[in-house]
Amino acid sequence: MSESDVRADPARVITERHGRVLLIRLQRPAKRNAIDAAMTAALDAAFDELDDNPDLWCGVLSGGRHNFCAGTDLIEGPGESTIRGGRYGVVGRPRAKPLVAAVEGFAYGGGLELALASDIVVAGRSARFGLPEVTHGVVANAGALFRAHQPLPLNIAKQMLLTGRPITADRAHSCGFVNEIVDDGAAERSAITTAEQIAANAPVAVQATLHAISTVVRGGDGQGWLLTSDAEEKVRNSTDFQEGLRAFREKRPARWQGN
Repeated sequence: MSESDVRADPARVITERHGRVLLIRLQRPAKRNAIDAAMTAALDAAFDELDDNPDLWCGVLSGGRHNFCAGTDLIEGPGESTIRGGRYGVVGRPRAKPLVAAVEGFAYGGGLELALASDIVVAGRSARFGLPEVTHGVVANAGALFRAHQPLPLNIAKQMLLTGRPITADRAHSCGFVNEIVDDGAAERSAITTAEQIAANAPVAVQATLHAISTVVRGGDGQGWLLTSDAEEKVRNSTDFQEGLRAFREKRPARWQGN
């Protein structure tokens, strides 16, 4: 199925204007906001609005009051990468406007990669951050292989990527990844407040500042995506990849073969 075959489902993503700030909220609570093709298309459309509307100066990405995002829907799949946004319609997007992530509950796999693609992270106290892909026989393919070590210490990033074990909001804050910890249920409101503080400043200066930072920090993204594609291709050609998906569907421990 091509990108043009998938329509953005407005029920998957809700947008709200808060002055100069656009709130983009994932809306698939029964699946912990796992990303399927319809959500990818909806996210792409929402971020196109943020990018293209000159009256919008900052964005907030939220999963609501309970969970940020459990990552890719391993059964349905996330759909194709979009032309402007890349995977999920977001993580490959060269944004000109700042983005604040409001994280409650789980930010796992692709959910954490959405947060990694943001500029500032606000988290509820009970939030958890994880990259469990290897436990399912796949690799993190939405930026974590080359972005996780930027806000996190290298060994912490390696531990998360290689063990699949999550870390707490407190740990993520002490490591420098989470900017602010708030009471559970308050992350979205706090993130909007932070975005409003950004949007109160001169937009040309803010965007020029973000561009300068991104040019330096994201300068290796091109090679990072190539290496991610190589890793993903190697995994997809393995028997462990199929076993990981079967084990997930059957809700049992995987029996790895190492080939």
